[in-house]
Amino acid sequence: QVQLVESGGGLVQPGGSLRLSCAASGIIYRIYIMGWYRQAPGKQREVVATISSENTNYVDSVKGRFTISRDNAKNTVYLQMSSLKPEDTAVYYCNAEIATTYWARKNTWGQGTQVTVSS
Repeated sequence: QVQLVESGGGLVQPGGSLRLSCAASGIIYRIYIMGWYRQAPGKQREVVATISSENTNYVDSVKGRFTISRDNAKNTVYLQMSSLKPEDTAVYYCNAEIATTYWARKNTWGQGTQVTVSS
């Protein structure tokens, strides 16, 4: 069984910073694309940033403020968030495409971590 466990959420003032982490555990053959999504109250879940071996992508609203990175040795993806705005308030979810064997891939979600930006 593969799991993704997020950490690092919390309450921060506007203009502040937070760093989210997401670690994958279990039987892992290979991790392909990893990403962060978020869901604000009353809104649909949206992609924030993704990272693969070839590139990174960001939603326009976070470009220049958020940075996604990964440590393949630790099976971990990070999201460094700076210049946070109240509209960044949401539950942030980690997502990864994980292969447990050469043939078996599964899209996996973490449990989510709350980020609240408020004064």
